[in-house]
Amino acid sequence: MNTSAINPPNPAHDLQVQRLADAAVEMHLLSEDGTRLAPDAYRLAFADPEFLLRRETRGIRFQLELLKPDLGMAEAGIANTIVVFGSARFREPAQAEALWRAARDANDPAALRRAEALRRNARFYGEARRFAQLVASYSQSCPVQDQLYIVTGGGPGIMEAANRGAHDCGAPSVGLNILLPHEQEPNPYIPPQLRFKFHYFALRKMHFMMRAKALVAFPGGFGTLDELFEVLTLVQTRKSRPVPVFLYGSAYWKRLIDFDFMVEEGVISPEDRELFTYVDTPEDAWNGIRAFYNLPEACPAPAPTSTRPVMQDSPLD
Repeated sequence: MNTSAINPPNPAHDLQVQRLADAAVEMHLLSEDGTRLAPDAYRLAFADPEFLLRRETRGIRFQLELLKPDLGMAEAGIANTIVVFGSARFREPAQAEALWRAARDANDPAALRRAEALRRNARFYGEARRFAQLVASYSQSCPVQDQLYIVTGGGPGIMEAANRGAHDCGAPSVGLNILLPHEQEPNPYIPPQLRFKFHYFALRKMHFMMRAKALVAFPGGFGTLDELFEVLTLVQTRKSRPVPVFLYGSAYWKRLIDFDFMVEEGVISPEDRELFTYVDTPEDAWNGIRAFYNLPEACPAPAPTSTRPVMQDSPLD
């Protein structure tokens, strides 16, 4: 009896299956009809998608993904950023309340549990929005070289809230989206010229840090933890200059990660706990950033002549 027909092999356990997403396949999913261009040796190399999406040209794509957003942000005058991470699943309070009521009325216990968590965490949406408003309203009166801009992953939830807070004040903000199997659309509060899409997580991480002057991590899942520990590791190993890192929502973070236990087990040093600060209000996070950089309570009006940027240097060399 042929058991393979009944139990087909799981490709996840096949050594020959490619682990990384294939750029050519993913990019062609974005074409209008989903078809691939026919190979054409006579096509100019830099105008040939089939050539640029080959496995052998991956290094060139790395360079392009580093260069395109870098040029875009430089042209927009964005030199100093505050990165905001957090769950893509959180919703604003009114929407979370509506989802809870719908789940309650449907008498669906599983849906009700999920909706109760959304309603419980909806406050973080409003607080991320308020934090971004504080940053944007302060920066708008600053000299261009000293202005701070909100940067997020460009998606929904906490990311949307932070971009929305900047938008409330008429300030631009940046969204660094990633191409995922379940397509993530940019939220509507990011200017078109500052919406960037990445294929490679590594290059997206670089852009989060290249201009970062602070990181505020709201409660989140794997993606938030990934970005948080990336930054903490860079600072801990001195591959990056120190930047203030704030864990927003102390009850969540202290329950999720026992840093004291890590110290007790000797896997981190006691001083590593000084790499981050717990905060519970938008004002605490913003005041912490101001204290780190010794910023005045209100940004002084731009001087008639340009001055040297005080926060221009990138944390990454």
